Amino acid sequence: MWKRLSVLWLAVRGDAKRLWYALGHPEAPGWLKAGALAVVLYLLSPVDLIPDMIPVLGVVDDLVIVPMALRWLLSRLPAHIREHAEARAGGTYPPGDQRPAQRRSAGAQSPWKPLRR
Repeated sequence: MWKRLSVLWLAVRGDAKRLWYALGHPEAPGWLKAGALAVVLYLLSPVDLIPDMIPVLGVVDDLVIVPMALRWLLSRLPAHIREHAEARAGGTYPPGDQRPAQRRSAGAQSPWKPLRR
């Protein structure tokens, strides 16, 4: 199962990030949350359209259905939520959003620095 999920993650990594940021938007519609939950339940459920016991086709159905479902959900988003999610997934922050705090303060130094010459 982990191998299947890791292969699937490689296929949908970008769309999953955009969906995650769209779900975190304060104005995310309820149908988006329900659709995302349905995709996750499909991935985790033992019931598939094509059973996983069939060597190649069992994984291929997940590699086709899940990315199509994610793209379909993302294409139905309102424009401002879609732009917000794409900006966040791209590493930029839309206007009005706060950048995360710096992990290290400017005055913090390595404890080994005084020992160096």
